[in-house]
Amino acid sequence: MSATPPAGTASLKLARSNRQSPARKRADRFGDLALFLVCAAAALLALLVIVLIAKEVIEGAQPAISKFGLSFVTNTEWAPPLEKFGGEGVILGTLITSAMALAIGAPVAISIGIFLALLAPASVRNVISPLVEMLAAIPSVILGFWGLLILGPVLVSTIEPFLHSTFGFIPLFGEPQTTGNSVFNAGLILTIMVIPIIASVSRDLFMAVPRELQDGAAALGSTRWEVIRGVVLPSTVSGMTAACLLGLGRALGEAIAVAQVIGGATESHLSLFRPGGTMASLIALQFNSAVSQLHTSSLYYLAALLLVIGIASNLLASWIGQRFGGAGGVMR
Repeated sequence: MSATPPAGTASLKLARSNRQSPARKRADRFGDLALFLVCAAAALLALLVIVLIAKEVIEGAQPAISKFGLSFVTNTEWAPPLEKFGGEGVILGTLITSAMALAIGAPVAISIGIFLALLAPASVRNVISPLVEMLAAIPSVILGFWGLLILGPVLVSTIEPFLHSTFGFIPLFGEPQTTGNSVFNAGLILTIMVIPIIASVSRDLFMAVPRELQDGAAALGSTRWEVIRGVVLPSTVSGMTAACLLGLGRALGEAIAVAQVIGGATESHLSLFRPGGTMASLIALQFNSAVSQLHTSSLYYLAALLLVIGIASNLLASWIGQRFGGAGGVMR
């Protein structure tokens, strides 16, 4: 039988193995420094790209900013041959379509996330999850064609007349038009686009909630709905805000699909059933065919406003996440 080594032998060998030569220490320090520099450069590159984009957009918009000032935001006339440009109509159209997409899409997407993460059996979840994510892979031009050829006629013949007859006293539900090109159609297309983004992120958030918290609430007699309402949703409120922000970014910046179904109008109105326009769709439609330098500069002005709205929505979402994302969604 072999002799048992002394008690301190194992710790002595471990200490010797932890000793590093000067060359090894220098290599480790170099690796730490290299990792820091690479990661810092990546972060600075992202910041640099944003700064360069903002610089290019603002420089391009400078002639329109000098000529129109802030009155560009409140002027409703857009007449390139007369060199009269006002962005109120497309700004309002952008806000209405994006708000509509979030108002309809966010509850639906969060409900899908709850079902897939907490309610559906694994076999069902494994089938439905890829199908939901596949919606995000559909090219926007295909959705635009579908909205133009299929959804538009259905809206004109059925949904818009019903909404007008029921809620016609509200300015949003004005007189239906004879074509399917409308703000309402564009809002529904954007809804389809934001649902898979918000649903996928929400599902991952709900699945990340510790099982111990849910089991503890259930052990105290909470129903499934009470566990979701009192534990899961408050724990993920800041993440859901970020998910809605991603969806909002998609809705604000979508151009091609919206241009196909919204009608291309630039006047300012509140009716969902009339043709309209958004900033992104107007830029996509008119930038290459601008008739003058002021026309191009006015489109840059719209791009600058769109950039400001996007940055403002990011800052608002960050504030909401910090304000309510602490102790279970309770205000700090």
